[in-house]
Amino acid sequence: MNNQGIIFDEGLLKKYSKSGPRYTSYPTAVQFNEEFIADRYREWAKTSNERGGPLSLYFHIPFCDTVCFYCGCNKVVTKDRTKAAPYLDRVYKELEMQSALYDSDRVVEQLHWGGGTPTFISHDEMRELMAKTRKEFKLLDDDTGEYSIEIDPREVKEDTIALLRELGFNRMSLGVQDVDERVQIAVNRIQPENQTLAVLEAAKREGFKSVSLDLIYGLPFQSVETFSRTLDRVIDINPERLSVFNYAHLPELFKPQRRINEDDLPVPQEKLEILQMTIEKLTGAGYLYIGMDHFAKPDDELAIAQREGTLYRNFQGYSTHADCDLIGIGVTSIGQVADSYSQNQKTMDEYTAAIDRGELPIYRGYSLNADDILRREVITQLICHFDLTKSDIEKKYNITFDDYFADELNELKSMEQDGLLLLSSDRIVVEPKGKLLIRNICMVFDAYLREASGQRFSKVI
Repeated sequence: MNNQGIIFDEGLLKKYSKSGPRYTSYPTAVQFNEEFIADRYREWAKTSNERGGPLSLYFHIPFCDTVCFYCGCNKVVTKDRTKAAPYLDRVYKELEMQSALYDSDRVVEQLHWGGGTPTFISHDEMRELMAKTRKEFKLLDDDTGEYSIEIDPREVKEDTIALLRELGFNRMSLGVQDVDERVQIAVNRIQPENQTLAVLEAAKREGFKSVSLDLIYGLPFQSVETFSRTLDRVIDINPERLSVFNYAHLPELFKPQRRINEDDLPVPQEKLEILQMTIEKLTGAGYLYIGMDHFAKPDDELAIAQREGTLYRNFQGYSTHADCDLIGIGVTSIGQVADSYSQNQKTMDEYTAAIDRGELPIYRGYSLNADDILRREVITQLICHFDLTKSDIEKKYNITFDDYFADELNELKSMEQDGLLLLSSDRIVVEPKGKLLIRNICMVFDAYLREASGQRFSKVI
């Protein structure tokens, strides 16, 4: 199994610097097409029922009170809180339409409210949303599920955390990004440290099982010195998990980023040094590198799942519930049901119109073929565990690995020479030098990248 070592090799990171998918799905969303319509989704829901198993629900709450300039999420920026009610009314209608497609005895083991800012909605609206969900789907009452919510500490009242715990949430992720005031001003996210600490203290008091903090490196005015101070504060806070994202400056794609002055961004060399310092500091503080942008304490569920070989990756990132079919609810939400992906309408007007017509608001998706399913398994094993046993894949998919992936294995030989991985008769093992470049390794197995041109992905480092 994977050893936990990770080596920062600046020369290799520069050599392999390129853009590529984050593999929250394979095939990626680039392959989604509008020929995948609601009727196709219904067929896959029927297949899902035949296979059985638990469910996962994702709710997209798109509203934000203010815009963070770095943000590339699908959101509605408004100070008008009354806009939430008509949207939630449509969400309830979609809930009813979705629940009608699934057997009522299937348990929801995983539930997530994301955004936007889920805590934008009022306490009464939170209660109603969870009550409607319980009415339509079989939620757990014993706290064994993974029920999580994204929280903006600026959007939390004194009793919000207690209410969320009462509603059944037991995990949360907090957007922090950076505690440095100059950085916060530059990206329009003024968040005093005491706000963040108040939420964390409330989470501990109310018995939340896991708290994850989100940080971003590569923002204006960040340096090794300033980000090191932020990490010191975060390590003092002692969250179970950390996500440290690389800021991708794509102002042509994301309008808010046009408000960021490019001259204030750290140069690529400084970003590399920030990343190196971050890895050294977090692993030195006892965090394990899970993969991509994620770090976790050794006793966190993500770290345990990685050790036990059950870690998985989906549209919310790393997950411990590989056996759940994921139902996406709300504008722009993505679902993964049986061997399919589907995405809801991306604009509020289109989403609203579809619901008001009594239609599932699906506008595109993808049905996986046998080759997709096989390659997804290979990519998942590598990106989650840094280790793949060929004979396991051969038994499961009735192939001869070395013959099926002859071109890919040939391509991996140069990566082996560079020390990124080890190839043996029955295994592919990612070496400590290769873990930061796992996306590059996975890209070798991506059949669609071989024929692609002009796609926009974030830089791997």
